[in-house]
Amino acid sequence: MSVSGNDSGSPLEIPPRVPTSPQAWTKRRIATLMEEVKLLKQDKATKHRKTIYYVSQGRAIRRLVTLYTPIEDLIAENDRQCEYRDSISTLEQDRLQRSYVELVKVLPWIHDKIASVDNEESEDMLRKLKRGTDSARGDDTGTLKELMASWVNIEFHPNPLISGSGKHHRGFVNDICGKLLCPAEWCWDDLSSVKAGIQDRMTAFIVSKNSWPLFMYQNFAADAGNLEHSLMKSKLLVMGLKALFTSPSSANEMDGQGQGADIIENNRRAWRQDQAKVKTFLQIRFTLSSITSWHNVDGDFDYEMFWNNVVDFFEDAPGPAVRARVNELLEWWTRKVFGRNHRQDLTSDVISRISIRVLAAQRLVMEDTVFDSDS
Repeated sequence: MSVSGNDSGSPLEIPPRVPTSPQAWTKRRIATLMEEVKLLKQDKATKHRKTIYYVSQGRAIRRLVTLYTPIEDLIAENDRQCEYRDSISTLEQDRLQRSYVELVKVLPWIHDKIASVDNEESEDMLRKLKRGTDSARGDDTGTLKELMASWVNIEFHPNPLISGSGKHHRGFVNDICGKLLCPAEWCWDDLSSVKAGIQDRMTAFIVSKNSWPLFMYQNFAADAGNLEHSLMKSKLLVMGLKALFTSPSSANEMDGQGQGADIIENNRRAWRQDQAKVKTFLQIRFTLSSITSWHNVDGDFDYEMFWNNVVDFFEDAPGPAVRARVNELLEWWTRKVFGRNHRQDLTSDVISRISIRVLAAQRLVMEDTVFDSDS
């Protein structure tokens, strides 16, 4: 039988076959399949490494950049400002842009990466970063929830003690937590009105984003005539930030009081972001409250709007005098969290009398003595 393989109908010549044993071609087929499996495993491992990398990088975003705003919004605002350079931005748009600048400082690779990948890969990367941001917030909340109970119990000795595992007996139903959460303009100990008014959620005592809570003040007391005085200097704030950004055990070390040189330059990347402090302040507010899971709104208190108020306190100074006070506050925080060093006191004369230099000089003398004796 002839096989037609063209339009003319002429027979198609079948090329001769070289006999091959089933064992041989089966072996080669298996080798090919194994190579394909190897490539698939390598691809899977690469994807897994990328996932781990992006998730770990994403953890820094909620700690150092922004607690609420989606990364996509920051990218979109930077694109808008690049496209409309001469347009006037709103306060909210300026906040977004500042956060994008901080994002690029924290993750220097992200700006070029977004520009170099297609939309599908970009969306996948942002999803993984978000996983990291969410896990970081959850871990930090869990850490502070137990620590805060311990700190409040030690500082105030409430009866009964606050449980570290639950939050149902915190918030305004608890006398100590209620005092710490109380707005600075009111006196929680005024039993006849303030405490009852807040607990009953009366219109005259609405606790909202527009008030500074007493837990943010040094010694948990505010000066009504100068509300800026001692604000952001609370012991609980310092302990909370040290627990999250250095280690939980370091939170109990509160002796960084000295007037020696601070170490801002040594901690520039980790500490220049005001958002690190702001994020901690909100986490502490949450751990003192009675809500059991993270929500943007707790009753009449809007966490996201309060976040903006605290960021503005640090970043939106109305003039040079306020900016100078903010810088002094930041230096105070640096000494409190990271301590101080005395390296500048180690002069050449002092170093020359320290054991390592003394030993080196003694060895030279002994070496010279041996050399002279051999001569």
